[in-house]
Parts: sequence; C-alpha cells; structure tokens
Amino acid sequence: MASKLVVIVVLILDLIAVGLAIAAEQRRSVGKVETDNEKTYEHCVYGTDIATSYGAGAFVLLFLSQVLIMVASRCFCCGKSLNPGGSRACAIILFLICWVFFFIAEICLLAASIRNVYHTKYRKMWNIDNPPSCEVIRRGVFAAGSAFTLFTAIVSQFYYVCYSRALDAYQNPSY
Repeated sequence: MASKLVVIVVLILDLIAVGLAIAAEQRRSVGKVETDNEKTYEHCVYGTDIATSYGAGAFVLLFLSQVLIMVASRCFCCGKSLNPGGSRACAIILFLICWVFFFIAEICLLAASIRNVYHTKYRKMWNIDNPPSCEVIRRGVFAAGSAFTLFTAIVSQFYYVCYSRALDAYQNPSY
C-alpha cells in the first residue's frame, strides 16, 4: 500500500512548484530602451527580477519532490524485489517517463531562471553600429517548465502507486 503521507507531501510540493513556475512566467523581466538626459547613451531598463526567485523556488521544490518519491521507492533499483506482472511493468515505464519529464522541467526552470537574471546595461555607449539588445527570456519557457512540472507530478504519483502495488503483491502473494 502506498504511503498516503508521501503521496500528499509530494503532491503539495509539486503543486506549489507548478504555481511558482506559472507566477514566474507572469512576472518575467521585460526590458525597454531608455536614453539618458543628454541623449548620448542608450541603456536597458528592466522590470523586477522576482521571476528568477519564483523559477528557482519551483526548481528546488520539484527537485525535493522527486528526491522524496525516489527515496520512498528506493529509486526502483534498490530494495526488495517486485512481483512480476502488470504493476511492475507499469512502474518501470512510469519510472522512465517520470525521469524524462523531470529533466525537461528542471532544464526549463533552471535555464529560464538564469536567462531571466541576465541583463544588458548599456546599449549604445561608443557609437557602434550593432549595439547589444535588451533581450529577455522568451515567452513560454517558464510555462513549459510549469507544464512539465505538472506532468512530472502526475506521472510520479502513478509511478509510486504502481510501485507500491507491485511491492505489496510480492510481499503478500495470492497463493
């Protein structure tokens, strides 16, 4: 039987991570070009950097929930054997899918957080023809991280339940 405490704690951590990733997408930095008073230099002015903190928080919470699920299931490879059958096969497939979704979500959240905090200060200081842009992170990177965080949450819950069923079937055979 799957531990209800593990399921609830992981679900709460994952839902908070999804919420933080969505908030990061809504509050990501936006850069605009401004000219100084003498109209000599152009510089970039950015909005708040709170999205970086939200993205980093989502990254950490998703990481903690994945660690908790893997510790509870002994990372599928350590511990007692599982009963061969549908639950074990389903657990293996969900284990692999869970890790793929996890890596995609973590990469999106980490890359978006790092890129969101990078800012160009001065654009046109030495009369160059091709000044650097006030480029910010593309729209949707935090949203992609949020979506894959949600996918990870769903798949990891199903993985843990299937793993627990296969473990229970091995410990309590039906014959």
